[in-house]
Amino acid sequence: PRHPRGPIPARAKCSSAERVGLVIDMLAKQGADVKRVATPKEAVGAIASYLGTCNLPPRLRMGADPVLAALPWREAWDIERSFGGAEAGDRASLSRAVAAAAETGTLFLISGPDNPTSLNFLPEAHTVLIAASDIVGSYEEAWDRIRAIFGDGPLPRSVNLISGPSRTADIEQTIVRGAHGPRRLHVLILG
Repeated sequence: PRHPRGPIPARAKCSSAERVGLVIDMLAKQGADVKRVATPKEAVGAIASYLGTCNLPPRLRMGADPVLAALPWREAWDIERSFGGAEAGDRASLSRAVAAAAETGTLFLISGPDNPTSLNFLPEAHTVLIAASDIVGSYEEAWDRIRAIFGDGPLPRSVNLISGPSRTADIEQTIVRGAHGPRRLHVLILG
């Protein structure tokens, strides 16, 4: 590390199984829908089911992420997919998190053509896939993973930290979802 580490919360120092459980708990407390899936086929089925449950058409906007592209789309469900940054009419998007910090249930999404940042903010429903093996205890470990991905090369222009669906209580202290981003966050933990 370039700088000395600060204190890490005790809850972040746990086994991999405990980290997955903590991420599920923390995200659910923030209003996300979280599901653990065992296989890529199950992940695609869960996406299709979620779109149907939310009364959304079976359409997704996604980037060029090779992990997402390798999912068995035709085998499990025929979802219409479009690629690139989100557009105004997109109602659902799919991204991949490169890490999650169990201490707060925060997902780390890097920007780039594989996962355009607009997918995290424009559509009303955002699904994020993360491998269980990419769930770490602390923010520091998540940043270490991002640095390891890019090595000595430049880091991504932005890293979005997402801990739940968009919400605010700016007006009259009444919670409103979707004011600054997706009203729904659907997280799939693969593995």
